[in-house]
Amino acid sequence: MSAVLRVPLADVPVRVPTRVEVDGHPVCLVRDGGTVHAVDDTCTHAEVSLSEGEVDDGTVECWLHGSRFDLRTGAPTGPPAVIPLAVHHAEIDGDTVAVSLAGPDPTDERN
Repeated sequence: MSAVLRVPLADVPVRVPTRVEVDGHPVCLVRDGGTVHAVDDTCTHAEVSLSEGEVDDGTVECWLHGSRFDLRTGAPTGPPAVIPLAVHHAEIDGDTVAVSLAGPDPTDERN
């Protein structure tokens, strides 16, 4: 079982990407109303932090070249990125957010 990070819900603003580290792994958290999404924080195109980007309509945009990623699936929805992000488990538990890393995807050529 992977490590679980608990973050105060108040530290995850609505529709503002927030960087956390789960067991040393950078994760981008995005709170959208009653849901929290967790994806890898590193853009698969330019290897920069997505938590410095913007959130719009269920996606996070990389600030450097404008790649967009679906927060639910990790799929790139706007170029130049073509490789998806890993999606991690995140849930609101009272006044905290619990985040745990997903296992490696055996079909991901980066693993």
